[in-house]
Amino acid sequence: MTVTPPAAVDAPVRFRHPLAAEWTKLWSLRSTPLVLAVGALVVIGINVNAARSNAARLSALPKSPQGMEGPRWAYDPLGAAFVDPAWQLLMVIAACVGAVALSGEYATGLARTTFTAVPDRGAVVRAKAAVVTAVTLVLGAVVSLVSFGATQALLREHGGLSLADPGALRAVAGSALIAPVCGLAGMAAGALVRHAAGSVVAVIGTLLLLPALFQGETYRWVKETGHLMPLSAWAALVRNPGRPVLEKYPMEVAEAWVVLGGWAVAGFLVAVAAVRYRDV
Repeated sequence: MTVTPPAAVDAPVRFRHPLAAEWTKLWSLRSTPLVLAVGALVVIGINVNAARSNAARLSALPKSPQGMEGPRWAYDPLGAAFVDPAWQLLMVIAACVGAVALSGEYATGLARTTFTAVPDRGAVVRAKAAVVTAVTLVLGAVVSLVSFGATQALLREHGGLSLADPGALRAVAGSALIAPVCGLAGMAAGALVRHAAGSVVAVIGTLLLLPALFQGETYRWVKETGHLMPLSAWAALVRNPGRPVLEKYPMEVAEAWVVLGGWAVAGFLVAVAAVRYRDV
């Protein structure tokens, strides 16, 4: 008697399956750990070099009499840990990771295979978002903590801070979170542009160049429009609360947290909608 083998039953696709696949895709590229490691070292190096230079400069200054406001008082040690060019570079790195994670699917033609294996396109984007968020959050946290610790150690004789000082923990947390926010914004650009170079240019222009159009303080609405950008939100979070605010229309801390959260949610939703409702 011939026994007919039972028909194969397809196992349901669980979220862990596309999650594992997206993790493998990201780390199968040799450039991924290299770019993240080198980028982290460069960002930390810029901050440490700024702190070292300022420590040497402050050591050469004569000590101000007690109660007098001299150059030493005017120096902000928190600013040494969060130098603008360094964190703008971190934003670029995180945005590129997010952009390439999604645009690479279309550039290589892998999108058809991926969506055939997992017809639920939303699940694919959620898995990508989870992986990109996790990787960039770790990147941001490591760079932020190391930069803060190293710079404040160099400035310990010149007002170096600890995490317990006002504004320090907020600055570290905000600098860590700016990375996954930019990563999700990069994913949105990758889903819309669907070309690696084009999506990278688009997200960099949006995150770094567009805010330059709203720097003036002549008109309040111009400045407050600029407050909607992640770069402005980050700048508000790393501002030392013990120093005078020189801006005419400063951004509030609560507003900065809302802006970062809004960009993260918007980036994810745009990526999901673009992938789900556009053909491959």
